[in-house]
Amino acid sequence: MTSRIVLIGAGSAMFGYCTLGEIFRSKVLEGSTIVLLDINEQALKRVEATTKEYIQHNNLNYKLIATTDRKEALQGADYCVISIEVGNRYDLWEQDWKIPMQYGIPQIYGENGGPGGIFHSLRIIPKILEICEDIQAICPDATVFNLSNPMSRICTTIHRKFPDLKVIGLCEGVLSLIETVPNILHIPFSNLKITAGGLNHFSILLTAHYRDTGKDAYPEILLKAPEYFRDKPQNNLVFEFIKLFKVLPALDDSHFGEYLPWAHDVVDHQGILDFYNWYKRTTLSPVRASELLEKGTKEQEGYRMIPIIEEMLTDKKTEEFGVNIPNKGYIKELPEFLCVEVPATVDKSGIMGVEMAPFPKGYAGLLRNQAAVHDLTAEAVITGSKELALQALLVDPVVNSVRKAEALLDTMLTIQAEYLGYLR
Repeated sequence: MTSRIVLIGAGSAMFGYCTLGEIFRSKVLEGSTIVLLDINEQALKRVEATTKEYIQHNNLNYKLIATTDRKEALQGADYCVISIEVGNRYDLWEQDWKIPMQYGIPQIYGENGGPGGIFHSLRIIPKILEICEDIQAICPDATVFNLSNPMSRICTTIHRKFPDLKVIGLCEGVLSLIETVPNILHIPFSNLKITAGGLNHFSILLTAHYRDTGKDAYPEILLKAPEYFRDKPQNNLVFEFIKLFKVLPALDDSHFGEYLPWAHDVVDHQGILDFYNWYKRTTLSPVRASELLEKGTKEQEGYRMIPIIEEMLTDKKTEEFGVNIPNKGYIKELPEFLCVEVPATVDKSGIMGVEMAPFPKGYAGLLRNQAAVHDLTAEAVITGSKELALQALLVDPVVNSVRKAEALLDTMLTIQAEYLGYLR
């Protein structure tokens, strides 16, 4: 079934090549047109040249177009995939992370939660809204997949600004439970039925049952998980969270801890630094296009974007483990304006979330703490309000001082004026 798929941010080698490889794996999408879009013309030409060579070498039935013109790229699009960053990713990330700590605000990682997550949101969301404005004007019926972070804040703001767009956020993080839970129980995943949800990078395993007996597996998971995590210092926070809240987080220290003011006391800081340095080094290292394309054609999980497209095209009626969509009553403990991470069913009509069982009260309280932060961040972006940006900082549980927040905001508005100058 031929479609027009636009990859926005395709000059990024990791995103571009791996996603192209996943598309080339699909039998359903054979004959489709793939549009590579990026503002970096040099990087775009590199991805275009190596991909065309790969298509020819493997005799693949795909049409490839590359352009820096967004309006041209979006003409007749069926699917748009957004994976962008704004400015120098790592220089800005390190500012988001380290400058709040210089002011004495004990945050972790600074990408998705805490003040770093707010500044990341304030910087990237306006550019994504510009993309979505063009999508609404040019190809309003297209399905939009967002892969950029901070996932839940981006998706929440898009749906507030453009409520009629079909936008789905996808992240690999929650899928880690598919490996972690069987390892804890020493059984194959095929004998487990599990559900997970919450907010992106802040989700938990909600239910778990053995398929052969129907028995609740969660008590045994909680019993065995401490032993499983005890010798893994990078999961110190997971170990503590299980002990304190009696639930299993979907992710490890580096992301889950961004939303918790007390996480700074218990995480493995050396492990976080080691991971960041490894990740930065890996993504900035030269890549071999053919290896990444081959990786995309062989790996079956990834972001699950291509299987979702296939399921919509073929009306396969399947269930996805975790997607980020507006909360239409799926999580009763959270407001409907918020984009939540939940299981979903997929068919030709699109994606429909699955209503979740009640969340444990302690964890639900932590989720509610984030609702106001997301609300104010979205409003600050849409209105360009510095006052609301400050309020977003002050309702974030990680921020511990009014004066520190005020000074931090002024500093970031100066240092990142190119990106945050719209806040008045």
